[in-house]
Amino acid sequence: MSVRERDLGRIRAALRAASTALQRHLGAPIDYTIKQGHGPVTAADHELDALLRTMLPEAGEGWLSEESVDDAARLSCRRVWIVDPIDGTRSFVAGRPEYSISIALVEDGEPVLGGVCNPASGVTVLGGPGAGLMVEGEPKLVFPGRAREGALRVLASRSECRSGEWDAWLTSGDVDVLPISSVAYKLALVAAGFADATWTVWPKSEWDVAAGAALVRSAGGKVWAPGSGALRLNRAAPQFAGFAGASVRVAARVQAMLGDAP
Repeated sequence: MSVRERDLGRIRAALRAASTALQRHLGAPIDYTIKQGHGPVTAADHELDALLRTMLPEAGEGWLSEESVDDAARLSCRRVWIVDPIDGTRSFVAGRPEYSISIALVEDGEPVLGGVCNPASGVTVLGGPGAGLMVEGEPKLVFPGRAREGALRVLASRSECRSGEWDAWLTSGDVDVLPISSVAYKLALVAAGFADATWTVWPKSEWDVAAGAALVRSAGGKVWAPGSGALRLNRAAPQFAGFAGASVRVAARVQAMLGDAP
């Protein structure tokens, strides 16, 4: 077994264990607190964070998670695990089936493997550049269908749509927009071919994007920061002003729509 195959096995096992653990929190009202300057956090977020941290990093490997205190020691590690135990916690709390578990392995700043699981739909996407792409499940997405023929199927931020950030695109006829909460899940769906593209105009963190970036690149697509170019991960300040991801077939078209030179 190659190192890459072993790493994929570790991600697959961690996603399954985390998904099983998450089931124990369903079926009853979910208590949460609000993190200062951020959104809600639940007991499930913390439980999955601890579980994934016991299963994934080995000696010499770094760790970056939304629910862990950041340790600058990761900056000197060649291999770093970047995870979001529950991406889309607002949806998890609200009972919307749009949250996901997101795991990425980064080497020398590049996302080389990713795994994203949406427990509510049973969809899992796993892979990385040169490692192939595995897709389990069927998301059953229903796009509005109000755009003109040939419009791109785009997954958008639910919060950005509510705030009016997407009004110009929604009325252009160039995109058929479906709001979904989890950034990682949106990128996984693009990688799996269930949508053409996704992007945000609000800042995002590395744990939102890393796993999905590996998956989109595995499928031959492109993930980038508009105006800044290719994403580099495991940085001291792990945030982006925004990001875009698209299948190889439409990447240049999306760049033009966003005013970003190919």
